[in-house]
Amino acid sequence: MSNLLTGARGEVYGPRETHLTDTFTVLRALPQRRRRLVGAWCFLDLYRADDEGPAGALDLLPHPHIGLQTVTWLFSGEVRHRDSLGNDVRIRPGELNIMTAGSGIAHAETSIPHGVLHGLQFWIALPDRQRGKAPAFEHHAQLPVVDLGGATARVIVGDMRGAASPATVYSALVGAEIAASTGGAISVPLEPAFEYAVLSVDGAVTVDGLGSDGVGLIYVGAGREVMKLQMQADARAFLIGGVPLNEPVLLWWNFVARSTAEMLAAREEWQGGGRFGRVSGFGDRRIDAPPLTMTLRP
Repeated sequence: MSNLLTGARGEVYGPRETHLTDTFTVLRALPQRRRRLVGAWCFLDLYRADDEGPAGALDLLPHPHIGLQTVTWLFSGEVRHRDSLGNDVRIRPGELNIMTAGSGIAHAETSIPHGVLHGLQFWIALPDRQRGKAPAFEHHAQLPVVDLGGATARVIVGDMRGAASPATVYSALVGAEIAASTGGAISVPLEPAFEYAVLSVDGAVTVDGLGSDGVGLIYVGAGREVMKLQMQADARAFLIGGVPLNEPVLLWWNFVARSTAEMLAAREEWQGGGRFGRVSGFGDRRIDAPPLTMTLRP
């Protein structure tokens, strides 16, 4: 159960440890029991591992996705992405990988040995009208930066102060890394129609007196034109926001869907070698789907 603190205009959620593989553990900040979505953002993992340590490499064999976009963002290290569309791309800090699963795609992610791997993996739920679209992949090495006075915001999706990311998204949202150069209060422009959350990554980050010296997801809601972040010098945070999706969304394993029947159909197609295709370079190696024995609820 997540650690939840509440304030006049916000909530803070502590992440939980989750094992992706036998040797690779992440901190999962979203979804939470009491906060499943922020706009269309529905999933957020933070990972940090040293390839020379016991929790060395990220080595995710081919696995499927439907109904979502995956967003990969690195602070350090390097990851190789391969997918069933034939893409084979290395991502480095400051660059963006965004994959649209749509009706179905398979991919694999492997860290390149370069010391500390530190980064974020997000999922964005596709709106109902878009979730059956053809899969696609984009890599963007150049992204806009906004000067916030005492901090910079690198806009990876959406836009801030007219600085628009080139990444394709399917609902009104924004995602930006905020890096403080000096300690103090940082004014971040917001869209009143969006709901927002801030993930503290490195150093102390506070909003309205709520925050943590460690990793925490600070939910601040909607209806604001500006937000004051109190940030320690050299602290780093990540802002996510968007218009509330207002659709029932189910998450199970690697899928985002609207019904248990849809999840079961996708699982059977993956297990049977159906619509997801193959990722080159792995032969028959892949991640099998776990059994689905329950009725899922949004």
